[in-house]
Amino acid sequence: MNIVSAVILCTIVGAIGAVVLVLAAKFMAVEEDPRIEEVSACLAGANCGGCGYAGCADYAKAVVTDGVPCDKCAPGGPKAAAAIAKIMGGEASAVEKKAVVQCQGNSEHCKPSYEYKGIQTCAAAATLYGGPKTCTFACIGLGDCTKVCKFDAIHIVDGVAKVDKDKCTGCGACANICPKHVIMIDAGGPRKPVVMCSNQDKGAVANKLCTTSCIACGMCERTCKFDAIHVVDGVARVDYDKCKGCGMCAQKCPKHIILFPLKDDPNPPKPVVKQAPKPAAAPAAPAEPAAKAEEAKAPEAPKAE
Repeated sequence: MNIVSAVILCTIVGAIGAVVLVLAAKFMAVEEDPRIEEVSACLAGANCGGCGYAGCADYAKAVVTDGVPCDKCAPGGPKAAAAIAKIMGGEASAVEKKAVVQCQGNSEHCKPSYEYKGIQTCAAAATLYGGPKTCTFACIGLGDCTKVCKFDAIHIVDGVAKVDKDKCTGCGACANICPKHVIMIDAGGPRKPVVMCSNQDKGAVANKLCTTSCIACGMCERTCKFDAIHVVDGVARVDYDKCKGCGMCAQKCPKHIILFPLKDDPNPPKPVVKQAPKPAAAPAAPAEPAAKAEEAKAPEAPKAE
């Protein structure tokens, strides 16, 4: 067989193979729900993994095929959630989720218990006596969260992670990496309070370890009229389904650790003081008749001897 014959044979075999592949792709193709592509187009395209899936494409498929909630794309925010909900024929949550660090144990409030010189990661430091701070529930402050944030929204300030709420998308990467689990994705929004402490020690012990610690006194629990906050495992926790955002628990907290961190002013709202109504003026005494008044004024006549 010469070279020309070999080339012709290879060309024929290749053409036949191509036809077979095209026919196989046509007859064996699995039809995909067109909504998957529509949902994928609504996402931010960050592939951050904050939704819990490998990427935007996997999340879009899960929304359509598995009924996963449509508001898990934090970078896309409420706008993306609303667009996806429209495609899926449902409703989306209007709350824009943000990360909140439930710890205020900086160098002023929580002192170091020893000098840590090991691997400079929170995960490594946490394995040595629970971390280098006196409070073993505190933010370690070595910045594992800052390394995984793709939006430059969290930084270490005076030994504690601080969230830039204007940059945060609520993707949850920082919360997932934190070995102390002091970072939460706030589902309550700016109108709901957050207990800015994670210490589960008993009151006296917690107060000794950190001056801004929850002491589990239960004042917030007794104050709340909506049964929305309770002391669980030594620390106050808010039930956001019941919470009305009135701020009474924050006003009564003796440690001032219940705040509104997503507001421009994180302090609790000032209580509304209603002024007591002024007492009504006493009614004037009725005027005496003129005749009686003159009789009272007239001098008595002298008695005859």
